[in-house]
Amino acid sequence: MAFPWNDVTWVLLDMDGTLLDKHFDDYFWETLVPEEYARRQGLDLALARDLVFARYQREEGTLNWTDIDFWSRELELDIPALKEGIRHLIEVHPDTEDFLKFLRLKEKRVALVTNAHYKTLSLKMNHTGLLGYFDEVISSFDLGNPKEDIRFWEILHDRLGFDPRHALLVDDNADALASARSFGIKYPYFKAKSSSRQDAESHPEFPSIESFYELTE
Repeated sequence: MAFPWNDVTWVLLDMDGTLLDKHFDDYFWETLVPEEYARRQGLDLALARDLVFARYQREEGTLNWTDIDFWSRELELDIPALKEGIRHLIEVHPDTEDFLKFLRLKEKRVALVTNAHYKTLSLKMNHTGLLGYFDEVISSFDLGNPKEDIRFWEILHDRLGFDPRHALLVDDNADALASARSFGIKYPYFKAKSSSRQDAESHPEFPSIESFYELTE
């Protein structure tokens, strides 16, 4: 069944894993950061990974989770510099730009809505050149709440003035989708293929797409 584009005014798009290949972030946080932490602290890599992952887990679902200044202080590492050092690994999903062009032809309002820290957002937009496709770019740090919190969507609504009954959200974060759905966003879609290095995983609670092309057919 074709997607009901005539019913949609605003399209809200996540960045990491949805528009961009999540391999960059997976490699950065799961491999590079533990390696650098082990080297800096003089620890065995397995121990360093356990310690770092335990710290990640404590902050999951909070603004600290994606606050690279917080992690620089917490781990005593220059997180922005480490990201800059592997910026060549930042890649756009192969379906992304065609979808953004499709939305422009459809004359939809398009917002990038991300939990990414503004330094990460700047790095990735400068590297990919996607910035010009968006009418609005909103980080959870602008709104003081992560997307997993319904307050994010309440404040976003106040800022953009969109009608949630005519809004599509595509995200690879099911908790963010659940929060958005609770707020009233009519079309919460799960991006099932977030990383080129991992198999697609659909979600039982939300319509799932591996590719944006599934929305344009």
